[in-house]
Amino acid sequence: MMDFRPYRSMLFMPASNARALEKARELPSDGVIFDLEDAVAPDAKADARKQAVSALKAGGYGKRTRVVRINGLDTSWWREDLAAALEGQPDAVLVPKVEDASTLSRVEEELAWLGGADKVALWSMIETPKAYLRLEELATVTDRQTTWVVGTNDLIKDLRASHTKDRMPVMTALSMALLVARAYGLTILDGVYGNFKDADGFRTECVQAHEMGFDGKTLIHPSQVDAANEVFAPSGGDVALARRMIAAFEEAKQRGAGVAVLDGRMVEELHVVEARRQVAMAEAIAGMFPKGT
Repeated sequence: MMDFRPYRSMLFMPASNARALEKARELPSDGVIFDLEDAVAPDAKADARKQAVSALKAGGYGKRTRVVRINGLDTSWWREDLAAALEGQPDAVLVPKVEDASTLSRVEEELAWLGGADKVALWSMIETPKAYLRLEELATVTDRQTTWVVGTNDLIKDLRASHTKDRMPVMTALSMALLVARAYGLTILDGVYGNFKDADGFRTECVQAHEMGFDGKTLIHPSQVDAANEVFAPSGGDVALARRMIAAFEEAKQRGAGVAVLDGRMVEELHVVEARRQVAMAEAIAGMFPKGT
């Protein structure tokens, strides 16, 4: 079944910052990623875990998707991170630097040992050359995995490439990740844009990612939320056209026709599938933040 939950804006929040976790309850982001990894200093890891659990238990995040990013399996922290995440009962756990199937298998084994993890999905960070060379293996290792987050900063570092506005140095990797994600029914989110003061650059990258087919973007600052929400949402005009296409096709079917004509253009089943997706997504977005909440 297709997931119509919106992921336009998934905002990383350092779990060591209690004020940030509180503020996230008021931001119009589609989701919050409670970060125990990069944004947290080594001596703050334990406190970050406690604060993430406390915030998750306290609730107040509405319909936002709640994700905990644990530390990598090459650290001594990841098992405690997983245990804390399960205590807080998030929607998903984000595993960094997933390079081979054994990484996700180890996480699944730990989840099984901890118990009570049936409702927690796995998200994977795809951010190293080895990961991009093993995309199909990573996509099929477990049904618990629902989402990929591509990471270009680490990839660019490992490639010794340059950060460019058009992202051509990593375009092959991004395109391959999209192809495999779509082939295996995974949600796929674009990586972060590091310069949160560069609003124009951020919007340009959002537009590029949306045109490529990404479901949304991961963010590092609240100021990026509005632009991501706007770019990755179907426009009012698109939704109106989608509804007209669906209506025209249904009318054609009642007449026994396999195609419809709308505004001089053919409307086939493949067009209607996308039209229905856009309408469903628009309705899901409208339901994220009901008036008065």
